[in-house]
Amino acid sequence: MKLYSVNAGHFKLDGGAMFGVVPKSIWNKINPADENNMCSWALRCLLIEDGKRLILIDNGMGDKQDQKFFGYYHLHGNDTLQASLKKHGFGFNDITDVVLTHLHFDHCGGSIKYNEDKTKLEPAFKNAVYHCNQKHWEWATHPNVREKASFLKENIMPIQQSGQLKFIDKDTEFITGFSFKEVHGHTEAMMLPIINYKDTTIAYMADLIPSAGHLPLPYVMGYDMRPLETLKEKELILNEAHAHNWTLFFEHDPLIECVTLEKTEKGIRKKDSLLLSEI
Repeated sequence: MKLYSVNAGHFKLDGGAMFGVVPKSIWNKINPADENNMCSWALRCLLIEDGKRLILIDNGMGDKQDQKFFGYYHLHGNDTLQASLKKHGFGFNDITDVVLTHLHFDHCGGSIKYNEDKTKLEPAFKNAVYHCNQKHWEWATHPNVREKASFLKENIMPIQQSGQLKFIDKDTEFITGFSFKEVHGHTEAMMLPIINYKDTTIAYMADLIPSAGHLPLPYVMGYDMRPLETLKEKELILNEAHAHNWTLFFEHDPLIECVTLEKTEKGIRKKDSLLLSEI
């Protein structure tokens, strides 16, 4: 098995929304905001090469939305999913499996693209099976009013219509050394991939702990549907990760790919920062 970090670009979100009840005087030191209170965040995906299977975990925002949409989220930087895959010698057609931690637009937008004449939406990964949790699928396709703006039908429904969708859950044996944790604070039944790799365990944090700056327990996003549930889930995951020397992989941290953990007087915190390629 080989693991590759794949950056699909950077985008911006409101800093206050990303850090919830934490005052700006504190979070602005972690990820400084621009004049509009917006902070830059990564769209960092994970690629797993296992024998003949090439598995992509999440795929960023994609590029099919209109100018107004990108005006809200300010996709920026030189990284794209296509270019990042190419750096490792792969293309979209090489992907055999797409694992979606959840269906918010910044995690699954790259799943679907327009055809060449822009008359029809189709899977971006034509040879892949798309894997999603059925409980979360139902949640995303019948969204509540608060979360509706994050679940875009054009990112979701064409997956099912293509016949390439397959439901999995935390009990699914995906491949050897690959399992899932299921969490419900950020959104219903989000899946966290847990991967045994080179004598360590890599935990893909998705939006439970989107960045190293979110390691302190009270640092919970305003986007979370059940913030008190997130608080409990973070504590459980961090205690398990520390006890078993896991390495955490961050999807949204603009600078830090991975961290190891240590216990301090203030709780579990970052010990060392590292690149996935250094493991």
